[in-house]
Amino acid sequence: MERDAIRRKILKKLYVHRIIQHKHTSFDNLPKGFPSHLRGQVKEIAEQLIKEGLLLSKPTNYGLEVSLNHKRIEEIEEIIEEIL
Repeated sequence: MERDAIRRKILKKLYVHRIIQHKHTSFDNLPKGFPSHLRGQVKEIAEQLIKEGLLLSKPTNYGLEVSLNHKRIEEIEEIIEEIL
């Protein structure tokens, strides 16, 4: 699976479940649904999405929580809809 496809799948997963702005999910949940050999790569790509500002991070005492950046939702929708 290439990096763009993983990136798109992460964003789509959060978008479908409406994990936007004040609704968060654990960073550790992002690799769920991917093959086990890709889990490290999924986390790397998710960290890159945080750096790009597409994902918002929220540190908590029980771990890192993430959500989609509501200010960039149109850009996220475009990425999800891109044809391979």
